[in-house]
This record gives sequence, C-alpha cells and structure tokens, in this order.
Amino acid sequence: MLGSTHGTFTTDLRARVVACGESPRTAVHGVAAAPGDQDVSGRPLHAAVPDLDRFFRPESVAVIGASDTEGRPNTGITRQLLAWAERVGARLVPVHPTRTSVFGIDCVPSVGALTEPVDLAVLLVADPLPVIEELAETKVKFAVAFASGFAETGEAGAAAQERLAAAVRRSGLRLLGPNTNLNAFERFREDLDGPAVALITQSGHQGRPVFTLQELGVRLSHWAPTGNEADLETSDFISYFAGRPEVGAIACYVEGLKDGRSFLLAADRAARHGVPVVAVKVGRTETGARTAASHTGKLTGADQVVDAAMRQYGVIRVDGLDQLQDTATLLARARRPHADGVVVYSISGGTGAHFADLATEAGLQLPTLPGAKQDELHQWIPEYLSVANPVDNGGHPVGDWRGRKIIDAILADPSVGVLICPITGPFPPMSDKLAQDLVDAAEATDKLVCVVWGSPVGTEDAYRTTLLGSSRVATFRTFANCIGAVKAYLDHHRFTTAYRSPFDEAPRTPSPSFRKAQALMRPGRRLSEHAAKQLLRAYGIRVPREQLVTSAAAAVRAAGLVGYPVVMKASGAQLAHKTELGLVKVGLTSASQVRDAYRELTDIAHFESIDLDGILVCQMVGRGVEMVVGVTRDDLFGPTVTVGLGGVLVEVLNDTAVRVPPFGEYEARSMLAELRGRALLDGVRGAPPADVDALVEVVLRVQRMALELDGDLAELDINPLMVLPRGQGAVALDALAVCR
Repeated sequence: MLGSTHGTFTTDLRARVVACGESPRTAVHGVAAAPGDQDVSGRPLHAAVPDLDRFFRPESVAVIGASDTEGRPNTGITRQLLAWAERVGARLVPVHPTRTSVFGIDCVPSVGALTEPVDLAVLLVADPLPVIEELAETKVKFAVAFASGFAETGEAGAAAQERLAAAVRRSGLRLLGPNTNLNAFERFREDLDGPAVALITQSGHQGRPVFTLQELGVRLSHWAPTGNEADLETSDFISYFAGRPEVGAIACYVEGLKDGRSFLLAADRAARHGVPVVAVKVGRTETGARTAASHTGKLTGADQVVDAAMRQYGVIRVDGLDQLQDTATLLARARRPHADGVVVYSISGGTGAHFADLATEAGLQLPTLPGAKQDELHQWIPEYLSVANPVDNGGHPVGDWRGRKIIDAILADPSVGVLICPITGPFPPMSDKLAQDLVDAAEATDKLVCVVWGSPVGTEDAYRTTLLGSSRVATFRTFANCIGAVKAYLDHHRFTTAYRSPFDEAPRTPSPSFRKAQALMRPGRRLSEHAAKQLLRAYGIRVPREQLVTSAAAAVRAAGLVGYPVVMKASGAQLAHKTELGLVKVGLTSASQVRDAYRELTDIAHFESIDLDGILVCQMVGRGVEMVVGVTRDDLFGPTVTVGLGGVLVEVLNDTAVRVPPFGEYEARSMLAELRGRALLDGVRGAPPADVDALVEVVLRVQRMALELDGDLAELDINPLMVLPRGQGAVALDALAVCR
C-alpha cells in the first residue's frame, strides 16, 4: 500500500485551463464566490466552513456523565477520553451531580457550575436535549452526543432528533451526532509523515479498515464519525479537511446525504484546493437504500443523480472498503503525473498480457514505447521477448544488475507517467531483488511506481518490509484495485487541472427570459403543449411554427400560414401521451385533410372526456436525431437536468445522462459523451452529423430555466427535441411542463 461560445448562456470551460505545472494544493481555479453570495434561486454559492480546530484540538473538555465505577459503560468512555485529552493537551473536567471526583479529578455537579470556558462537551447521557439547552448558557463551542434512539429508529425518533437539532440551532454550538461513537478520539500514530488521509464515516465500524492503514505506514490525520448528523454533517468535514495542509485525500463512507447542495459546495471547495475526495456511497439498490435509511434516518437520493453529482465535482466513487483504502492512499501520497501513459512491466509475458487487457479495458492508456526505447531495453532483455508495452523481461534479468537498468530506462521515457509491475506470487530471490529495485527506482524518480503483490499470504519479507516500508511505491494486493486507483489518480489530476467552479458563474439575477416565463406558470397545474412551448420560446429554445385553433376553418387558414405539409395535435393540460390516443396527425398536405383531421381529433377528445384548449397546427420539421431534454426535482439536490435519446422509445432505451445545475458547456458535452447512443449524433448509416452545438445550447438554456424557475417548475420534458443536421439547429417538437 502506498504506505466556440454558442449562444447567450454558454460557458466554454475548455478555454480556461490552468497550466499543468501549477500545484493543485495552492491553486484556486476561478474567482471564489464572496461570502453571502447567492444564486438566482437564493441558494448559497460558497461552502460554509466550520472552524473545527477546537473540536479536534480542544484546550478544555467537559465530560457530562463521567464515571470511574468499574463495569459501567461510561467508565470506559471516560477513561478513553482522559487518555485522548492528555495526548492533545486538553484539560478534562468531569461533570456529575453526585460525585466529588472522577479518576482523581475534581468533579463539578452540573453544566451550570462550569467556571471556565469549554471547547468541547461530551454527553454521556441517554437524553442529550436537556443538556444541550443548559450548554447554551455556557458558550460551549462543540458537543458530542453518543445516544441512540433517534432518526434511525423511525418517525418518533426522527421527531426527537428534529427537536434536538432545533435546540442546537438555538444554542449556537455545533453538535456531532447523535448515534455517533468514540472514533474521533482514537490514538493516531504520530511517527508517520507525508500527506495524510482524513476519514469521514457515518457508520463507525466501516472506517476500521482505513484506520488500520496506519499499521501499514499510511498516515491518518482525523476521523469524523458523523452518526445521524443532526447538525454537523459529512459536508462540514469535507469543507474543513479540504483546507488542512496535512490532508492529502479525504476518504468517506456515506450512507445518506443530509443536504445535496451542501455536499456539492463542499466537493467544490475540495476541487478548488485540489484535494481528492474518495467515497463509498451506499444505496445503489433498493435494499441498500432501505438499510441505509434505517441506520441513519436520511434520504439516500436517486442513485443516478448522486453518481452524476459526484462525477460533476470530482468526487471519486468506489464500491468497496478495500478500494476506499487503496484509492485514497494513492491519491494522498502520489505526486502529480507528468504523463498519462502507463507501462506494464513483468517477469512473465502472460502476467503482462493479462494485466494490460484489464488496464486497457478500464480506460488506461498503454502507449507503445518508441523504437529507440525498445532497442535500448533489448540491451538487457532477449530479442525474442516483446518490450513494446507490456514489457516482458523473461525473468532472468531481474536477478542481477540488469533489473534496475530496465526500470530506469522505462521511467525515463517522456510518454510514461506510471509504471506498474504485477508480481503474481513470491519467487525468491528473483521477486525479492525485483521488489528492491522497484523501491530504489521509485525513490529516484517523481513518477508513480506501482506494484501488485499477488501472494495471498502477505507475510513475505519482500512485501512486509521492502514494499510496505517504502512511501514512494504504491503496493496493491489485486489487479482490479491497482487499475481502479491508478485511473482515479490520473482522472483526478486531469479534472483539477481544468476545473473551474460552476458556482463562480452561476446566475445571480434573473434574466429577461425569467420574467416572460414566470407569467406563463400556473401553480399546481400542468401546462398544455402550446403553453409549454411558449415557456421554451421565452428562453430562446426553438419550436416549430404553429398556431392554436378552435375551429376547422381556422385550422385550414393556419395550415396555409404555417405551410404544407403540417402536423395537427390536440393540446390540453390533461394530455401527456397524445400519440397513444390517436391525437396526433402527421403529414397533412391539403385543406380537406386538415378539416378531416380537426373533426377526428376533437371527436376523440370528446369521447375520451379530455378538455382541450384547442388544436395545434404545426410546421412539419425535417428528419434528424430525436433527443429528450428535461428537468426533474431530486429530493436531495433540487432541480436536475437530463438529456438522452428521445422519441417514443425513451422509456425503453433509458439512455440518459444527468447533471445538477449550475453547469457550463463542458459538462453539457460530457453528458452527451456518456450516452450509449452518442454515435447517432455523429451520423450513422449515411445520415449526416447532427447539430451537436445546437443541442448543447438547448441543454444550457434548460439548465438556466431550471435554476431561475426552481420555485415554480416541478418538471419539464422536451420530447422529442429534433436535432437537425449540422448547422440547422434543434427544434422542440413536443413539450410537457408541470408547475409547482
């Protein structure tokens, strides 16, 4: 373990790339939002960063309910807090109504009797609410509540937790918990140096594997067990840790997010500082989400939105605790890469080929080494072995002086940023010499050297002493974890190099479009297609030429003005799926067809008891790629924007990508890149390429609409959005809008 700006609302992030040599630890990309700034919907644009210095390093600690009676749970906790207070240099004050002393320390009878300022109060009581109300008078900065029986138990517990949270808000102090534990007060090794991993967990036991990394030489700086998060939450600790100079990476185990906006602001702060956040987020499945809710009593959110939001702000999501350990450690300790190229080097051609297959499939770049470099390697490796990448040394060269020369020659190539050596099993003395050469080479280079030690035993000296004894070699136990961590490492540095916070350019004031659109909203009602299209037109989104008519004669006149051929559709607030009811007529080319279509459409509507506001006579738009663009509201993150393949098969294909506003052009294009059917926009089977720029512009205008109409718009669905051939634009053929 390694102990063209296109339209009014477009923002081209690609034009604002920070120089590659700038350190992400000191660079702040973009102009930070000033404290108090809010976006157009009144939400904050900067992360609230609590000053947690006095929580982790208090000068004084009050233990309410302290005990030294053997066999009592509070006694063990008091003893651990005493040891911790001594390590951090804090004075400990026991508080108990019937004791004069605890462990030889003078006791005070109540919170009100505290005569000195207290930074941290630890509540060893079954009901923390009365104590919180008492602490409000003492100006205590922080409190910890271990008590359970709150939101994790159901509705009654959730109500009790809300009363507790309200008391905390009135008091002015900050609370960790309830339903937390002693993890924040663990003994951290102080003999380890280098960048550290800061740990945040909602379930304390799930952090144990990361905490134990210290025994493998990995430095940990903090552990925040957030519990039910009645007050202090995961986002608070991410924001705090992102500004700590000793923190190289933040590792999180998250069961549920308390507030999506706070999480995004915290992730944005970490991205600005170049600090990687690696997270296990449970709730991918219905079962996992239900279990998480029962444990911490919070919403888990739609997993697709959570996943997209994390990617949008550079949070690296992993599935297992082993991946959390390996990825967070690598990101904390590895230096910035010089190149994206990965070379696989092994003593077996089979091992190299196997690893190279997996790495390439995962998206790592394995460049072919130049001919001159291959010639150089063949000085020490037999000619019949391949050294193009992967590099197969055949085994014998690693046992003598040639081994180190091969490694140094590979690392000297400018296309190489990472060298990975999979050692599938110990084969001393060959594997011992190889391990030592890799460690020595890693100490002499600023490029990343990774080793996969495949032995299931893990007691070998080459592993325990040589590899784990190095802070420069990243050592893994599995191919998958190594590949995942290296990809996260390269992706993170690409992300932070180009990152510009979307909050810096989020709209602060409503646009003229907003004032036009707001007049069209009907609270609590669904808009007809005609009204929904007026909403789109207010935001500059192109719709077909059309007229709403209420008679057959008016329909014929409208068709003449729109231009044949035309489409006729019923329009009414009740109508969501018109095609299934036969309420759409396409390709009408004469007045008689228009009159017949009008009568048929109104007859169907009458038969189905559908109230219409009229019949739409619409321009017939040429063929293109049918897409869907929409807005929905997520319980955690608020308005979200979705884009995908559209038309009548949208539910069947389910090929969509989602983002949380605000975002710019880069993210809009990234959404399109995620679609399985992305190739359709490039033109397939002789079809011309679609106007992707126009599609991106529609996505950006829709996200502006989502932000500005956050309080008014519950749902928007543009389907289909016909994306015409390049240079011809995109047209919203149908739309549905639901007002809040």
